[in-house]
Amino acid sequence: MVRVLAVAMFAAATVAPQCGSSSSGSSGPSGPVQNFQTLVVNAGPANAYLDGAFTTVTVCLPGQSSCQTIDGILVDTGSTGLRVLSDRLSLQLPQQNDPTGAPVVECAPFADGFTWGPVRTADIKMAGEQASNVPVQVIGASGFPVIPQSCSSNGPPEQTLDALGANGILGIGVFRQDCGSACTVSGSSNAGLYYSCPASGCRIVAQPLAQQVQNPVALFATDNNGVMIQLPTVVPGGAPAVSGMIVFGIGTQADNALGTAKVLTLDGDGNFSTSYASQSIGSTYVDSGSNGIFFLDSATTGLPICSLSTDFYCPATLQTQSATNRGLNGASSSVTFTVGNVDALPASVNAAAEVAGPNPGGFAWGLPFFFGRSVFTAFEAASTPGGSGPYVAY
Repeated sequence: MVRVLAVAMFAAATVAPQCGSSSSGSSGPSGPVQNFQTLVVNAGPANAYLDGAFTTVTVCLPGQSSCQTIDGILVDTGSTGLRVLSDRLSLQLPQQNDPTGAPVVECAPFADGFTWGPVRTADIKMAGEQASNVPVQVIGASGFPVIPQSCSSNGPPEQTLDALGANGILGIGVFRQDCGSACTVSGSSNAGLYYSCPASGCRIVAQPLAQQVQNPVALFATDNNGVMIQLPTVVPGGAPAVSGMIVFGIGTQADNALGTAKVLTLDGDGNFSTSYASQSIGSTYVDSGSNGIFFLDSATTGLPICSLSTDFYCPATLQTQSATNRGLNGASSSVTFTVGNVDALPASVNAAAEVAGPNPGGFAWGLPFFFGRSVFTAFEAASTPGGSGPYVAY
């Protein structure tokens, strides 16, 4: 089973992330902390993933030493917040409740479905870093079996390992909260991600920014202004697995300097523009959680759709494509990428650079874009050597 997109694709009309504040990380008096850990592109914990980048996360009871390290967590620069399958979590994390005492549950819409589960609180540790008292989503936790129609209308539920393809999702995109101001208001203008769920049933509620599911890296004491993902080049035809690195912070330690990376600033929805085939596409984003480069449609690109993997392109021979990305700051960068026949990839291949598919009207630079590059994601309003976030740089 191959996921099409693992990224949250919130429309600007429904979710306008609220800009927050952050500062660049710094080392404490005892010296720099370890700010990096391994990233692996393989079949994932369900043994069925193509182009998924996974890492480990340690989840702890807030303020306590009771912790659990969970592997197979999908790294997603296109969404915000930690989400963990309930059957992979042995800790009883404290439940977040609304002012009436009712439990708060979240419906997180993704491009290929949704996750439903309560909001709970945890300390999160990665490498030598820690974020304390972080709201997270526990997917499919018992006690909330009736999913409201306003949530289930987002597509198929992704409540199990087979459906999600991962033990959880680590959303480390440019925003600090997963919804922002669009979820803080009451009434019909609320984006509808958060629910109060007393015994009588669930209803959409306004959720304050601080209680929304948070980007845990932005809450680190240091190295908290962004992330860098490094993955090696993958040869045509793919590989069973490749290993890379996720590095926390931008310009905060010797291992995360921008160097010659070109900074492309983003708009309020986390987008920049891409020029391709004499077209300018405004809804463009970089997203490690998408398992392909998804762009336009077959009629526009001239690339045929696969007969088996119908969410992907399948040209008869490997096709070289080119595009130019442009940030709001006017900086531009040309990108050359390949599109291959996904149906022809051997079953043993889990990392392939030529995976691409249709995305009418848009351009999503998914995980294949990361192969052979160091890709930086700077958080909103965070101070970095490349200027204030949000931006991507590579």
